[in-house]
Amino acid sequence: MQRICLFPGTFDPVTLGHTDIIDRALPLFDELIIGIGINATKVPMFSVEQRVEWLKEIYRNEPKIRVASYEGLTVNFCKEVNARFILRGIRYVSDFEYEKAIADINRKMEHEVETIFLTCSPEYSTIASTLVRDVIRHGGDVAQFLPDPVARTIKPKK
Repeated sequence: MQRICLFPGTFDPVTLGHTDIIDRALPLFDELIIGIGINATKVPMFSVEQRVEWLKEIYRNEPKIRVASYEGLTVNFCKEVNARFILRGIRYVSDFEYEKAIADINRKMEHEVETIFLTCSPEYSTIASTLVRDVIRHGGDVAQFLPDPVARTIKPKK
């Protein structure tokens, strides 16, 4: 049986924290699906198409990675793509508490799906998409927080 894992998120924008988790998870799975969740109650800064394009560009030479977008429950998307694992990145204890609650709910809804937590590397633990978006809104340079393909498309305001 193939070990297929879903790494869900909004990736708005994709940061070095995201790629740290993805890169370190790659040896653990046969296939890693990066799932961009579409949440009708959130208004993202970047389009789904842009986020898909960034991830495809970043991982264009990695055959184990597939990028997709989805709506609805993550566990339902796991069933759709035959993923038995959900990958979540943890920066702080507060992240763990929140993510554990989600993992528990997901497990109650779908017993076959396990959530795997990876802690972020220390050098990326302060990078969060929310903070990056705030810096962008105020015209700051966010290149140091982003993979090159993302940084090239986001220019600071002058």
